[in-house]
Amino acid sequence: MNGKNPMPQWNFPEGDGLPARQLVEGTLAPIVVLDAQLRHLYVNPAWVRVSGIPASSFLGRTLGEVLPDLQSPDDVLIEVLADGQPREATISGTTGVSSPLGQRLWRVVYHRVDLPGQGACLYGIGVEISSLRRYLDDLETAHQRLALLDAAATRVGTTLGIEPTCQELVDFLSPSLADMAAVGIVEEEFTGAPPPPPGFLRLRKMAGSAPPGMEWLLRQMGGPGPYVDVPRGVATRHCMDSGQPWLGNLASDELFQRVTVAPERAKLFRAAGIHSLLIVPLISTGRPVGVVLLGRAGASQPFADDDLVTFQALAGRAAVSIDSARRYSYEHAMALELQRALLSEPRTPHPAVEVAARYLPSGHSVLVGGDWYDSIPLPESRTLLVMGDVMGHGFQAAVAMSQYRSLLRTIAASVAGVDKILGEFDRQVAHLGLDRLATCLLAVMDPDASTCTMASAGHLPPAAVRPDGSIEVLWLPAGPPIGTGLGGYEPLTVRMDRATTLLLYTDGLVERRGTDIDASVQALEALSVPADGPLDAMLDTFLAGLANGAYEDDIAILAARPRDETE
Repeated sequence: MNGKNPMPQWNFPEGDGLPARQLVEGTLAPIVVLDAQLRHLYVNPAWVRVSGIPASSFLGRTLGEVLPDLQSPDDVLIEVLADGQPREATISGTTGVSSPLGQRLWRVVYHRVDLPGQGACLYGIGVEISSLRRYLDDLETAHQRLALLDAAATRVGTTLGIEPTCQELVDFLSPSLADMAAVGIVEEEFTGAPPPPPGFLRLRKMAGSAPPGMEWLLRQMGGPGPYVDVPRGVATRHCMDSGQPWLGNLASDELFQRVTVAPERAKLFRAAGIHSLLIVPLISTGRPVGVVLLGRAGASQPFADDDLVTFQALAGRAAVSIDSARRYSYEHAMALELQRALLSEPRTPHPAVEVAARYLPSGHSVLVGGDWYDSIPLPESRTLLVMGDVMGHGFQAAVAMSQYRSLLRTIAASVAGVDKILGEFDRQVAHLGLDRLATCLLAVMDPDASTCTMASAGHLPPAAVRPDGSIEVLWLPAGPPIGTGLGGYEPLTVRMDRATTLLLYTDGLVERRGTDIDASVQALEALSVPADGPLDAMLDTFLAGLANGAYEDDIAILAARPRDETE
């Protein structure tokens, strides 16, 4: 075929502005140009990278000739050539570039164009959706495990006793999530026993759970006595010092030895049939409270990435309960630590955008809520700002908030456009059967274009703080809350210069009993705030002027503005 004599590469037309070639070759999206026989006239560098094939190998050849393991949508392409109507098509299979995703998937839009000297041709631009498809598959299998995490809110930490809380923790973990679970607590008082050697950390063996026939492992694992002194260099100690989990999937004898204080005890794991270990530190207020050891044996699968997320969230909650019990903290302080564990700091925004945020629990209740915020860096100096509120209060709402926030982060990584992100978010929450509705506001701040594009799922409108300190509420169309499955979200783009600050918030900031919510929002415009000072000072002004120190509901508030180029 004429693949033996590749045709010359198609040349881009040059315009008065930015050359077309620079635009096409600079994008991360794969782009191809095909002739009427579906032979390649051009492929951009993005498609070269993901295909693993040089651009010259494509020229004059069809996709099936270059990459036979990809399924080409030839029937769709012929229809586009015939009637000139753009169409979407799917390309799936494997390329010359290895990928942990295995089977890869692209969604491509094809347009017919008439090129000088070529006649009718096709222009295709695609986006890879492999990770989203795999995520949805993984999410289905992980849903039951996340439901267990939701149930943990009522099963772990039901008392302020340390031993009951530790036993509740291991009973919840085993056998539902692991074959063996044990917890040890940092011993700070050494009444009735000599202190540990210098440099050692003492762990008191508090509770364990294992199936029948494996209880002996729990008794012998830490050696004789009620506690074990852990030196540096042991995996358990490293976890507590760093605050990070340690994973040993299908562990070798050498890895098992890193877990135990006495290396010869590693043989106990082999004798019990354990093949994978996970150590999760219990961290509260920035210091180690204890550690959880989990093992899987026999036919159980090794620990997966979603297991780490689940166990870390649960460990954060358990650490708060245990620490509160040991240090006789108030119930409200315990709930605040739970919220901090679930509402992690937002991602670092793009360097071109500065962000400040606050979360304040209700002053009249010890219950945590479902408020959350986030900032997600996007390509081309843009940042996605998020403010959401899961309906309801208590541990279940907080756990749902954590699930929703993680789901939205994943969707934002593969879907473009705030209205499209909200639509996919709503569809997935409804499909998964998560029984709590949520309001959500998304805003993409683009300092280069001096714009901000927003969309709302039943959330209160944002406000813009102008350079003179005046405040303008940005009323935008509000679609249905997340979880209804109705979709239908409309974007709104506004001018956002570098001296303007965008404010996102939940209803706890403005909602007052007996006052219409629209009137409460409108009251924002009556405030006067320092527009050119630090964002934290601006948040202090808003909280002092509206919340007045007594919060009837949880409050989440986020301020963002383009960073001054002189900084």
